[in-house]
Amino acid sequence: MGAGGYRERPSRFASAVAWTRTVTARDATVPVLPDGCMDLLWVGGRLMVAGPDTRAFRPVVAADTRYAGLRFAPGTAPALLGVPAAELRDQRVELAQIWSSASVRQLADQVTEASDPLAAMEAIVLRRATEVPPPDPVLRRVVSALDAGWSVGATAAAVGLNARLLHRRSLAAFGYGPKTLARVLRLQRALAQARAGVSFAATAVGAGYADQAHLAREVRDLTGMPLGQVLTRSGTAADQASVG
Repeated sequence: MGAGGYRERPSRFASAVAWTRTVTARDATVPVLPDGCMDLLWVGGRLMVAGPDTRAFRPVVAADTRYAGLRFAPGTAPALLGVPAAELRDQRVELAQIWSSASVRQLADQVTEASDPLAAMEAIVLRRATEVPPPDPVLRRVVSALDAGWSVGATAAAVGLNARLLHRRSLAAFGYGPKTLARVLRLQRALAQARAGVSFAATAVGAGYADQAHLAREVRDLTGMPLGQVLTRSGTAADQASVG
C-alpha cells in the first residue's frame, strides 16, 4: 500500500513489513504513532534502529530525504538485535551503538551500494535470523491476547506466567509492560476503525474503550492530539514509518 512518498510490501522476513519513504514537504513533520513495533532504518547511508514508542514521535526531517525500513512485529526485533527492547524505548539510535562499528559500516556500505537497498536490508536480517535464537513463541500469544482485548491478568493466565514474570519478559520483548502494550494495540485498533469511517462513538465500543470520552483521553495521552487531528495529520500507513 502507499500514500504520497510511502510504499510498503510484505517482507521476505516473515515477521516484518518492508517499506520505503521519500519525505515530502507536506509530510516532513507527520508524527509517528506508537504501534508496538521496532524498525531497522537506512537513511543517508546509515543504519539505525527505531525503538518502541510510548508517545507520538515527532521527527525533524528534511524534504526529499529517502528512507528504507523493516518494521518488525512486536517482540521480534530484540532477538535479532541482541538487546532488550526497553533499552531502546522512545529512541532512534545508530545500529553501531548496538553492534560493532566495523561490522555496521560494512553492512551500511552493502545497503548503500545495492541496487535495491531494501532487499539488501532483508538479506542482512534473514542471515542474522539464522545466527540467533528465535523470539519466544509465548510473546506472540501475549500480543494476540492483548490485541483481542484480553485483560493483562487473563493474558498472563493464558500463557502460564505470573504477573511479575509477564511484566519482566514484556519489558525485554516489547520495551514496556503488558498494560502499556495493550493501550498501544487498542489505539491502533481504534485508528483503523476511525480511518474506515466508523463513528467515534462506535469506534470507542469496537476498540474496547469504556466510552467515547475514554477514547478521547487515551488518544490525546498517547499522541498528544485529539482524534480528529490525528486522523488529519496521520491518516495513512506512512505514519508508521519510524523516521528518525
